[in-house]
Amino acid sequence: MSSPVFSDNPRAIVYFVAVAKAGSFTAAANELGVSKSALGKSVSKLEQHLATKLLYRTTRKLSLTTEGEAYFASCQSALDTLQAAETSLRSKLNEPSGTVRIDMPAAFGRSVMMPILLGMTERYPHLKLTLTFNDRIIDPLDAGFDLAIRYGALKDSADLVAKKLNDQHLVLCASPSYLERYGCPQSSLQALSQHRCLMAWRGGSPLSWRVKDDNGQEVRFNPSPFHQISDGDAMMDACMAGAGIVQFPEALLRPFIVQGKLVTILPAHAPPPTELNIIWPRSYQRLPSVRFIINELVSLADKNVFG
Repeated sequence: MSSPVFSDNPRAIVYFVAVAKAGSFTAAANELGVSKSALGKSVSKLEQHLATKLLYRTTRKLSLTTEGEAYFASCQSALDTLQAAETSLRSKLNEPSGTVRIDMPAAFGRSVMMPILLGMTERYPHLKLTLTFNDRIIDPLDAGFDLAIRYGALKDSADLVAKKLNDQHLVLCASPSYLERYGCPQSSLQALSQHRCLMAWRGGSPLSWRVKDDNGQEVRFNPSPFHQISDGDAMMDACMAGAGIVQFPEALLRPFIVQGKLVTILPAHAPPPTELNIIWPRSYQRLPSVRFIINELVSLADKNVFG
């Protein structure tokens, strides 16, 4: 069995397409910078290999046969695909491109990460993002993302790779209007448990807070939730509206603290910092655009952009 012409001599395909488009061996030869004779021989060998006549040749006219028209359409489509692949590859080598799917915690993702990521797309217009916002625990078997941002200590596993960006300091906050109405918890966790606590709702139950107890030991604190809210932005809005007390990373609340919309409380009970990590599925081959975003975020973390 003979080998495919395209794998042996892809130039024959290029020559045939050029002749078909130009409608003339002479015009095609001039365009390609080869002799008319070499062009004619190449197309003839291609016809012999295919055992199919591709062109009608007369002294005054050159036209495609029915089989030639079908073959020309397929060859032109294949060459267009190859050209697009080459262009895409060169583009990726020169700058980030393509779509990257990133999953982030709702409040932190919207207020901190999204402006940074959109800034990257301003610099590199071929870079596209699919952004999702939720606070669920990552399930690598149902990930559906290229990258994810998550709080909490994470280690590399069989399914996920984690890269620490920085440490995030958790603080308890309330609005001035809440503190004026209900007072500020004084010194002990027992006092805090008597207040209106706004708890994150995850997987059918409230998330506990990480705090230091009255002896300075880190514990999980589970006050009776007054409100349970599944969205971080909504929790912050409720807190600023005077609905209760929340625990969030300080970097996320800092603008509202500076503006006087929120007040930190019980600083002596603040826990050790929690990690902010960037995560990706180990099974994925990291594309240049994904590597670019990882490197950019790590560089920004070194500059303490994330607080």
